[in-house]
Amino acid sequence: VFQKWVNREISNFDYLIQLNTMAGRTYNDLAQYPVFPWILRDYTSEELDLNNPAVFRDLSKPIGVVNEKNAKTVKEKYMSFFRYENFEDPLGMIDKFHYGTHYSNAAGVMHYLIRVEPFTTLHIQLQSGRFDCADRQFHSIPATWQALMDNPNDVKELIPEFFYFPEFLENQNGFNLGQLQMSKEVVNDVVLPKWAHSPEDFIYKHKKALESEYVSAHLHEWIDLIFGYKQRGPAAVEALNVFY
Repeated sequence: VFQKWVNREISNFDYLIQLNTMAGRTYNDLAQYPVFPWILRDYTSEELDLNNPAVFRDLSKPIGVVNEKNAKTVKEKYMSFFRYENFEDPLGMIDKFHYGTHYSNAAGVMHYLIRVEPFTTLHIQLQSGRFDCADRQFHSIPATWQALMDNPNDVKELIPEFFYFPEFLENQNGFNLGQLQMSKEVVNDVVLPKWAHSPEDFIYKHKKALESEYVSAHLHEWIDLIFGYKQRGPAAVEALNVFY
């Protein structure tokens, strides 16, 4: 599979799906759901220029430190996290970590797929029989990216649906997802980047970005973090990539 990918006989999308499968990730387990990278950082331009390297996320860094400002906080947390997190660990059994949450977990999958069954029902069950408050819902792709940039504790990567399934961005079932507190905006369909004119257009351009020259040249750097040698040990510490 690796050689086929290197020879460009299979797409980046297909290679990531196969890697997820080999790593034991599956659509049948929300706790081990397939994980895909955030690949863009431009969600505000009117047009998306895939020939401009500046529109892409730095794939060599974990999502928690793509914004350089967060790196200092993350390093400090690792150096002094017992004090920092008020951790109770009298036996000294817990290894140090940079992030107390994970880039992929069941709640994150439900967060993204809240508008589509059976994930809607699963989300409601998780929230004790009601929808979570509107401000915590997945309501906007640009706002979700901005939250990642502002908050080093939010480290959610993407799921494969961002590259092939426009329906998850639409509230086709008409669920009442509430109103945002500050703007009073009703949460309905997911707010798209300015460069996307419809959910289908978003998926088309996002998939095109995944298969672009820039991503093809740098995707191995993200794979090293998630599936490769930077997951654990000294390489993970150096890459600010240690998870609880």
